[in-house]
Amino acid sequence: MSIRKFRVGIIGADAQASWAGASHVPALRDQPGLELAAVATRREGSARAAAQAFGAERWYADPYALIRDETIDVVTVAVKVPAHRELVLAALAADKAVYCEAPLGATLAETGEMAAAAGSLHTAIGLQGRLNPSVRRAVELIASGRLGRLMSANVRATTFGFGPQSPLAYDYFNKAASGASFLTITTAHVLDVVEAVLGDITEVDARTELLWPTIELIDAGRSSVREIPDHVDLIARTALGASVSIQVLAGVPPEDAQFVLEVRGSAGSLTLKGSHAAGVQVGDLTLTSSVGVEPPQAPIATGVGSTAAAFWHGAAINVGEVYASLARDLATGRHDTPGFAHALHNSRLIAAVERAAITGERQRLLGA
Repeated sequence: MSIRKFRVGIIGADAQASWAGASHVPALRDQPGLELAAVATRREGSARAAAQAFGAERWYADPYALIRDETIDVVTVAVKVPAHRELVLAALAADKAVYCEAPLGATLAETGEMAAAAGSLHTAIGLQGRLNPSVRRAVELIASGRLGRLMSANVRATTFGFGPQSPLAYDYFNKAASGASFLTITTAHVLDVVEAVLGDITEVDARTELLWPTIELIDAGRSSVREIPDHVDLIARTALGASVSIQVLAGVPPEDAQFVLEVRGSAGSLTLKGSHAAGVQVGDLTLTSSVGVEPPQAPIATGVGSTAAAFWHGAAINVGEVYASLARDLATGRHDTPGFAHALHNSRLIAAVERAAITGERQRLLGA
């Protein structure tokens, strides 16, 4: 008996240079329950070229035409954050399952609106680091009690972005109105992995800095003003009782990139490590433990794709885990994949970090 494949349409899959092309497309190639059926960009030429490069049978120069396509089961929104709201709401109104990159909305209010609109539809949010196989194995190890009582954790995380230089195309990350910033992207991904391993953050104290208020646009011959912080230090407490210190550094050379999460319990410790220049959400992670640990399952996607630039090697690994989870949910009717309700939780956490940094006061999280 043949297994039905759910058909995915990607909005924002440019063949020249796009996150979708580097991560979503190769991730879908390794999914037995999903297939890439259509792509959409804002221009006919790029849409046609993307379909040819990625092997999609349909292409659209109008993203809303892809959304209206009755043969498409899942709409992936992989465009700049300010465009998320209209596309996501249109896809939800068309009763489609929706996978949207993080952050979901440019504001907390937008994120809440889309989370409410999702209702019982299947959704997925691009906080893919928590689904990495090593992260899931770390969760299992802590749940087993073999580390004993959790005492403390330390996180050191970096990204090559948000430094003193930027391409013109990425300057929108430096503007507060875009909703796509060092806090809502880099820091949000780091904190989501922390919460996956140690439970929801219940209290947070934070200090932010703007180290590079003026940046050089390297391909435009001019400078630009950065409006958002590019450094953060946090102290947090989680639902599992761990005290966590977290530092997230921007503008770090790719060769010095690291993500390290060290957890110490009364009976042992574990360490999660990654080395992708773009951050913990990109590429694979390794897990070691003083009490010994069974190796995690191999990722669904290898992360290797002919369309991916060398820099993004491995980008499909964690995205592939999101797609695999979403495919299982679609096939079984379950809702296990972190979706728009989880996106709202993450956005509220980042809002609490911002409040803590502004007021200098520790923030308790709603429901904690």
